[in-house]
Amino acid sequence: MISRRDFLQVSMAASAMVGASGFGNWARLAAQQALTQDQLLEFDTFGNVSLIHVTDIHAQLKPIYFREPEINIGVGGNKGEVPHVTGADFRKMYGIEDGSPSHYALTYNDFSSLAKEYGRVGGLDRVATVINSIRAARPDALLLDGGDTWHGSYTCYQTAGQDMVNVMNALKPDAMTFHWEFTLGQDRVREIVEGLPFAALGQNIFDAEWDEPAEDFKPYEFFERGGVKVAVIGQAFPYMPIANPGWMFPDYSFGIRDEHMQQMVDEVREQGAELVVCLSHNGFDVDKKMAGVVKGIDVILSGHTHDALPEPVLVGDTIIIASGSNGKFVSRVDLDVRDGRMMGFRHKLIPIFSDVIEPDAEVASLIDEQRAPYQAELDEVIGQTDSLLYRRGNFNGSWDDLICDALLSERDAEIAMSPGVRWGPSLIPGDDITRDDIWNVTSMTYGKAYRSEMTGEFIKVILEDVADNIFNPDPYYQQGGDMVRIGGMGYSIDISKSQGERISDMTLLSTGEPIDPARNYVVAGWASVNEGTEGPQIWDVVESHIRKLGTVSLEPNTSVKVSGT
Repeated sequence: MISRRDFLQVSMAASAMVGASGFGNWARLAAQQALTQDQLLEFDTFGNVSLIHVTDIHAQLKPIYFREPEINIGVGGNKGEVPHVTGADFRKMYGIEDGSPSHYALTYNDFSSLAKEYGRVGGLDRVATVINSIRAARPDALLLDGGDTWHGSYTCYQTAGQDMVNVMNALKPDAMTFHWEFTLGQDRVREIVEGLPFAALGQNIFDAEWDEPAEDFKPYEFFERGGVKVAVIGQAFPYMPIANPGWMFPDYSFGIRDEHMQQMVDEVREQGAELVVCLSHNGFDVDKKMAGVVKGIDVILSGHTHDALPEPVLVGDTIIIASGSNGKFVSRVDLDVRDGRMMGFRHKLIPIFSDVIEPDAEVASLIDEQRAPYQAELDEVIGQTDSLLYRRGNFNGSWDDLICDALLSERDAEIAMSPGVRWGPSLIPGDDITRDDIWNVTSMTYGKAYRSEMTGEFIKVILEDVADNIFNPDPYYQQGGDMVRIGGMGYSIDISKSQGERISDMTLLSTGEPIDPARNYVVAGWASVNEGTEGPQIWDVVESHIRKLGTVSLEPNTSVKVSGT
């Protein structure tokens, strides 16, 4: 792995490829009033091919708040490497001034106060404005969607993804790949894909019965751009049947399939591809490993782990781009491709400050049209919050603390579990909590809140399994989520240990007693991958709890003790 400090020097000396990022154009602006749309979009058009990357939108049509993680621990060879650097260390690494717009956009510190200063981010009408601006300079730019698009909101759930399909079609992507989309069910996914006016890609989506590439998804698509033959290869989320309910898409199998990826790269090269782009939903660390295993990929557009990096990471001759989530950023990559080889690039991670970027009127109208039938339900105020509500972090987030509290109270449980998903906007102190907000952090097609009995031993097995999914030193064994959130119980975790030995000191918080491996505990949770799970929907459980509270006030969660970092 090349260090950032040596990035330009080594790339120029080793391969004659030169690269730069335009991050500094906005990173060091001192105040919001100095920030303009022109500055955010400023870019010296370069080379002959432009890529536009969005990923992990999670059905967020409107501007939101989104706090970046406080804790994002890397293990093995990725310890201390981006994206596993946060807060002040991240700002120091990239020369970001405290209190600047980039401090707010890219790190978690002082989030509530900076959110009041700089406002909301995202909104697909603002994203449309950015895309239109890039296309004005480079009309044949490729717009590529990294997936997790048709999932994550009230209207997306109610329309089975159609609201997002309608709006994304208006943005005119050239290709997309997939993850949470499959939780709409395979029949619905096929129905949508058949009508898409752009390529649905996944070289690793196979027919489960015949173990051969699925006919519904192309492995790659060719494009002619700037006199260059470009191949875009899709890489869907590899761990679908493990992380999500396999019974929802039984006809398909996934996996990383890097040997097949190498075959696809070789195949498109043989067909004359001069630039090979991988549109990936692997997660960043998996993409870094794959870039070192598979030869001949020029660019990996990385998704799934929601990382936002202001500069690419270089692995060999492959550049890896991370474009954040929830519509908060758009990446522009300009490439100089000559004689069948990528000679250089220019890159800019563009933050979508919604108060700065003018919304595209046509897309804004289309968004309002999708939401109009549900507006009264969306806008209903359920309560207020005195606490910052956020989700991201390896071990807990305040939204999940609230969800766990709701499960403990409403389901009369001793212990609560909430999945360590990374999607979901934030709310700042003083905000109303609407039904829209609750669904933004709970919406899924298998959201029933179960109540069951589990032994202390089985609870430990669950924690150990999830911990290995996150902290296994081999990225190919990481699934890209965070630790299951626990309510009513504390524990210690040593991430440096091996599977089965990381979790200790499990304690029932209500009594202070150690968890008894042989005793049954009443456990409430949600998002079980098991078919036939019974219980109320999680959004109803959370809404009932917030209505009873009136105002949400959460104490800092100190129930997880972390070591071995």
